[in-house]
Amino acid sequence: MATYESLIKIKGSVGDLVFYTLNGKNVVRKKSGFNKKAFKKDPSYEKVRQNSSEFGHCSKTGKIIRNSLELYLKETGDALLYQKFARLMTEIKDLDTISERGKRTVENGLKTEEGKKHLINFLFGEIKNVLTEIERQDHLLYIKGVQSKKATIITLKLDSENYTVEKAEEDLSLNQDPISFKKYFSEDDAVLYFLVLKNESNEISHMGFV
Repeated sequence: MATYESLIKIKGSVGDLVFYTLNGKNVVRKKSGFNKKAFKKDPSYEKVRQNSSEFGHCSKTGKIIRNSLELYLKETGDALLYQKFARLMTEIKDLDTISERGKRTVENGLKTEEGKKHLINFLFGEIKNVLTEIERQDHLLYIKGVQSKKATIITLKLDSENYTVEKAEEDLSLNQDPISFKKYFSEDDAVLYFLVLKNESNEISHMGFV
C-alpha cells in the first residue's frame, strides 16, 4: 500500500492497481491475488479448503469449551491460553481417523486413547494438573494425595455440530475414597469432565480434565 498525490482523484481499479481514500489520504495498492470464487470451486484449492474448514471447527469447539469454564480459566492468568487451547484442539482433531480430511472433528479425536491423554494432560497456565492428586474411573474419583479442601467437578456435554455445551456443576466431599459424582448425561453423548481443587484460602490449587 502506498499514498500518492495528484490533481485528479482516482477511485476504483486501473489494471492491477486499486485506488481509494483511507483516513483522508489517497492510497493505491496492487490487487490481491486471492479469488473467492476460485477458492470455493477450483480443485487446486481443495487442500486449502479442507484446512480452513477444520481450522474453523477447532476454533469454534475450543471457544465453546473455554467459555463454559471461563469462571475458572480466568484464574490462570495465562494470556496465551487461547492459542494453546486452540493448538490442543487441532492436535486432538488430527487423531480422528474416522472422518475424511476436511471433516475431521475434535469429538472423534477424543474417542481415541491418545486424544483423551492430550486433553487430561493439558496444563492450564501455571496451575497444577489434577492428575497429581486424583484419577477418574467412570463416575468415581480416586484420591492419590489430596491436600486440597474443596473440589468441584464440571460435567460438559459437547455438541460439536451446533457448537453448544450443556453444563452441570457439583461440589464434592473429599472425606471419602473413592469420591462418587452424579451422572448427568447419557453415555452416548460426548461428555467431558473438568475438576477444580481449592485450598483453605479458597484459591485454585489444581485444575484440569479427568
